[in-house]
Amino acid sequence: MKNNPIGIQKNIALVAHDNKKSDLLEWAKFNRGTLARHQLFATGTTGSLLAKELELEITCLASGPLGGDMQIGAKISQSEIDFLIFFWDPLEPQPHDPDIKALLRLAVLWNIPTACNRATADFLISSPLMGREYEHPTPDLDRYQQTHRTIS
Repeated sequence: MKNNPIGIQKNIALVAHDNKKSDLLEWAKFNRGTLARHQLFATGTTGSLLAKELELEITCLASGPLGGDMQIGAKISQSEIDFLIFFWDPLEPQPHDPDIKALLRLAVLWNIPTACNRATADFLISSPLMGREYEHPTPDLDRYQQTHRTIS
């Protein structure tokens, strides 16, 4: 494991499936003061809704089904996202389900705080760690790659 510090200001990704957008919006309104102290990223439609309602600057990426989930995943793997709030709908099949699974896999691999429902998001955002630096252990993938190289 490597230690990478997460600064006081976090880079937070906000994602929600269609049936969960209103839940995320309600949660974000309630937590607007805390969210305003951080850099916010979101997938397309979710980001547009949040920016309009919260009147905060949000970096909007593509819509989830059009690659937004993968863009956030790429930012996680490059240590550009520190925190993921992803209100996903477990009752509705998603056409881009492999992308969703890949995004959640990257969040776990890179050991970033991840909330997939409101209760977990409430606990994470109210943590005292939100307001201070955090020594963030991440995997040592250089070592992994050296031991798993394939000969071509």
